[in-house]
Amino acid sequence: MKQLRNAVIRAGMEALYFSGAHVLLRPIFGGVGTIFMLHHVRPPRSDAFQPNRHLEVEPDFLRRMLAHLRALDVDVVSMDEAHRRLTERNFSRRFACFTLDDGYRDNRDYALPVMREFDAPLIVYVASDFAEGCGRLWWIALERVIAAASAIEVPIDGAMTRLDTATAPAKQAAFNRMHTWLRSLPGEAEMQDAIATLCTRHGVDQTGIARELCMSWDELRAFADDPLVTIGAHTITHCNLAKQSETIAAFELATSRARIEDALQRPVLHLAYPYGDRIAAGQREFALAKKIGFRTAVTTRPGMLFPESADHMTALQRVSLNGHYQQPRLLPVLTSGAATAVWNGFRRVDAA
Repeated sequence: MKQLRNAVIRAGMEALYFSGAHVLLRPIFGGVGTIFMLHHVRPPRSDAFQPNRHLEVEPDFLRRMLAHLRALDVDVVSMDEAHRRLTERNFSRRFACFTLDDGYRDNRDYALPVMREFDAPLIVYVASDFAEGCGRLWWIALERVIAAASAIEVPIDGAMTRLDTATAPAKQAAFNRMHTWLRSLPGEAEMQDAIATLCTRHGVDQTGIARELCMSWDELRAFADDPLVTIGAHTITHCNLAKQSETIAAFELATSRARIEDALQRPVLHLAYPYGDRIAAGQREFALAKKIGFRTAVTTRPGMLFPESADHMTALQRVSLNGHYQQPRLLPVLTSGAATAVWNGFRRVDAA
């Protein structure tokens, strides 16, 4: 199903490009600005099985996007500046922000050098447990479990189910099914228990993944000293906030902010919701982020920024720079607002 979805999205973007519809739609749906969403920025891997490939782009694709924005005379600004322009209704120039979720070390090693080439700011949203080295990046753990196994047994919907993982296509199908199952579990504890059981059974060290891939506090302190870098919050544990009680959700938001501020000795004013889709962040979470004092909070709901986005500063939409769609000809489609407009049924703001 996910492969079909990716194929449909790519076909839709290709159709917008070759038809020229993105040019016609740009004045209507291009908005006043764009918040681009990334996770990993690093050289390509050769593995046949890469189920999380959508979460990574190559440095050269990031470079091409920045050059494209410069050719369009779009200002690349910090999240503080985006907040100022939205609240002051200063839309004399279109702008773009670059946001990176989770706090991966490759953000420092590959993304920042590219951003420096263009004197372009970026914000990295840090999950404090990842920086502590004790966080659970379960989607990567799941990838590693499946990569090493020829078959897996899991209790899906209460029945022990055997999944073939002998070939790359079979591994991808198993990952898709298990990812959907894990995210559908009623609570964070159930999901983490299921992942922990899989890791133990298949010899995957889940606890080492954060230390391997994410910047530590010492690394973040040096990283944050760069004038182009802003650090934002991404909760403590990277949990699905909507599945938590209001007390726990508020604790995740406020405490992650406090821990980052204490470690880095600088204010943390911006938030990214983990997962950030409709089943992970809604009206309650938007209100909590505002109450706790975040100036902005970003979702993963697709969309550009419009003047009315200023009324929803803790429910801002983003445009994903997705590893599946790195063709240079798609850059004008991504920056036109046409693709996200079609996806949203031509609604400009999705904050409900």
